[in-house]
Amino acid sequence: MPRTPKLLTQVAAVHFVSHVHIMLIPALLPVLPGLMGVGFVELGVALAVFNIVSALVQAPLGYAVDHYGARKVLKAGLLLGSLSFVLVAVSPGYGVLLVALALAGLANGVYHPADYALLAKGIEQSRLGRAFSIHTFAGFLGAAVTPAVFLGITALFGLQAALATGAALGVAAWLLISVPGSGVYQVAGPGNKTAAACADAAGRVRLFTSMIGVLTVLFILLNLSTSAIEKFSVAALVQGQGLTLAWANTALTAFLLCSAAGVLCGGTLADRTRRHGLVAALAFALAAALTALVALGLLRDWPLVVVLGAIGLLTGVIAPSRDMLVKAAAPPGAEGKTFGLVSTGFNIGGAIGPVGFGWMLDQRLANGVFAASMVFMLLTVLLTVAQELARRCSPQEMQRL
Repeated sequence: MPRTPKLLTQVAAVHFVSHVHIMLIPALLPVLPGLMGVGFVELGVALAVFNIVSALVQAPLGYAVDHYGARKVLKAGLLLGSLSFVLVAVSPGYGVLLVALALAGLANGVYHPADYALLAKGIEQSRLGRAFSIHTFAGFLGAAVTPAVFLGITALFGLQAALATGAALGVAAWLLISVPGSGVYQVAGPGNKTAAACADAAGRVRLFTSMIGVLTVLFILLNLSTSAIEKFSVAALVQGQGLTLAWANTALTAFLLCSAAGVLCGGTLADRTRRHGLVAALAFALAAALTALVALGLLRDWPLVVVLGAIGLLTGVIAPSRDMLVKAAAPPGAEGKTFGLVSTGFNIGGAIGPVGFGWMLDQRLANGVFAASMVFMLLTVLLTVAQELARRCSPQEMQRL
């Protein structure tokens, strides 16, 4: 068994970089239209390409992790992600951006199956929950720091420098997990194909259940509600409410940092309750109410920063409860496949949302971005409450909790 701190540090660092890569182009949305001569709809299409590719490759890459080893697949993903941003840095055109984001989407499909396989194999069961929480926190933190850092680099040194820095982070993470004898090396051998085949046979019949379908829709709504703020709030605040880029970026950074903090708080909360659906519904209902204030344009400067931070905290708190809902619905022996299937909901939402939100900005309906986010939050609340009531009426489901 490898030393937990070394392995967890490596995997958390990789997850940090993966979320930097996810947020890098969205963070640069305020400056990309002018530099590339395209509108927000075209940029939304590019982000949709990233998510479509990522959704399509997640399951096959999960099998690749089992057959070829998590370390090899993870290293390939890091290099491919870095290459995608080098391409845009060298030739910053829209066509190149589409190709680069398709490659980045392929690279993004690597991280969750490889990361979770490494942690599950290399960390003691008694510490696994906390390890998953730190892993998630690292990803949220990477997303949180990306807008401020990379818009700052762009302002000082230009777009190419920002993209090159993102690529360099991927190479640095590749070097970190390439150290011989490190924690990743000790657990990253090829998986047991026979055991994987048995687990697949055991879980195949009951994997596609109505509950899994509901949870997949829930993940779509979660992505639509939060990605509106994560990826389009800066442009929406500048265009629709006349905020300076500095204030809008500060508000987004508060949202993302508080989301990361909320994940850690939510882990403790999830361990202390079995009503995970109700926890998620309450948090999102409060977040929807606060988002309505932003959509109405009633807040500016520091009050806006505080409210967006509170929205981030509430949406982050539900992440562990969300995962517990999936775990409760997973057939025995098919947890990995269930998480992989349900997680495609994030990519489906990520493919749909950017085009719609980009259209709103092009039509000068900037506050509609926040209104749409609020609507998706309310739909999430309704679906979560309905799912929780259905489970309470099923004795078998309650026993599985």
